[in-house]
Amino acid sequence: MAETDDHNSAAAIAEAVNEISERASLLVREEIELAKAEVSDKVGKLVKGAVVGGAAAVFAIFGLVVLIEGFAWLAWWLLPVGDTQIFWGFFLVAGLLFLLGGLAGFAASKLFKSGSPPMPEMAIDEAKKTKEQVF
Repeated sequence: MAETDDHNSAAAIAEAVNEISERASLLVREEIELAKAEVSDKVGKLVKGAVVGGAAAVFAIFGLVVLIEGFAWLAWWLLPVGDTQIFWGFFLVAGLLFLLGGLAGFAASKLFKSGSPPMPEMAIDEAKKTKEQVF
């Protein structure tokens, strides 16, 4: 009878160890999935920030081109060759492009700040809590 109890208790221990091992494995897989989700979310924000930053650069470059062309028209107007004041349209367009570039740059900086560094903070916190509970 004692031999049967030892066998049952050894089988029960083995089963418990197996169950603990399976649950720990599941927990690790879930932590990895959480980390992947967090990192992909933050990388996505960084990519969006880069795209908006690129748009800001394009607006700023085109604004500079239009501003320089406006100065060229202004210089032409100041010369005693004609009275047409076409340059004001160029300055208005340049100002709008600079405004759009500034807004896009501001949005890009917000996206970069919210996405970097791409660390899975929630997964790390959860792993620390799990470690504290287990050990």
